[in-house]
Amino acid sequence: MYPVFAECPVCHGDLAVTRMVCRNCGSALEGRFTMGRLFQLTPEHLHFVEVFVRCEGKINRVQEELGVSYPTVRSRLEEIIRALGYEVGSAQEASSVPRQDVLERLARKEITSEEAFRLLNG
Repeated sequence: MYPVFAECPVCHGDLAVTRMVCRNCGSALEGRFTMGRLFQLTPEHLHFVEVFVRCEGKINRVQEELGVSYPTVRSRLEEIIRALGYEVGSAQEASSVPRQDVLERLARKEITSEEAFRLLNG
């Protein structure tokens, strides 16, 4: 199996998953499926997230494993936070929906304009 790409290698647009197949019975679903925010991250960011989780979020352990300084770990973590659509250092709740996600869902007609307005305004 090959890893899933979230970005088109030709034009760098977002790729959409349109078919899912069960490995066990071969049943297939077709439609437009989202891959979630984590698939928007670069391979380097995904590697960092994997190390971060394996180190239980302890920055000093991440430093040791990656062989980088504390400021470098913080900087990479902040890059990933921004890439996921959150503001660094904000008091935003983890369950809140980033503005970009709401606008993309509205553009794909997955939500109504009223629901988008409600999500954007809390």
